[in-house]
Amino acid sequence: MGLLTRFLGTVFAVLLAAYFIQGFHVDGFYTAVIVALVLGLLNVTLKPIITLLTLPLNLLTLGLFSFVINAGLILLISTFVKGFTVDGFLPALWAGALIAVVGWILHKLSKK
Repeated sequence: MGLLTRFLGTVFAVLLAAYFIQGFHVDGFYTAVIVALVLGLLNVTLKPIITLLTLPLNLLTLGLFSFVINAGLILLISTFVKGFTVDGFLPALWAGALIAVVGWILHKLSKK
């Protein structure tokens, strides 16, 4: 799957999460693009380190702890991206799950 397709899918997922999840607010399309860009950069740089450090916990929970890592990254992004707010851990958890599901669906569709 192309990099542009994944990026636009993440932008779409962020906007979808803002529409459906209470407590997850994005001011507009430009803010969603910035959030997707920062999320992609953090997923490439910081997430592998965090995943490696929490590997025993991730194995113990059969991989479900990765949703908690995604939620933490989303909360981290909300602290320094203007126009993007998350009201708590639960909205970040639901948004992280939604973004992951949209990414998974796009990946499956691009394989056909």
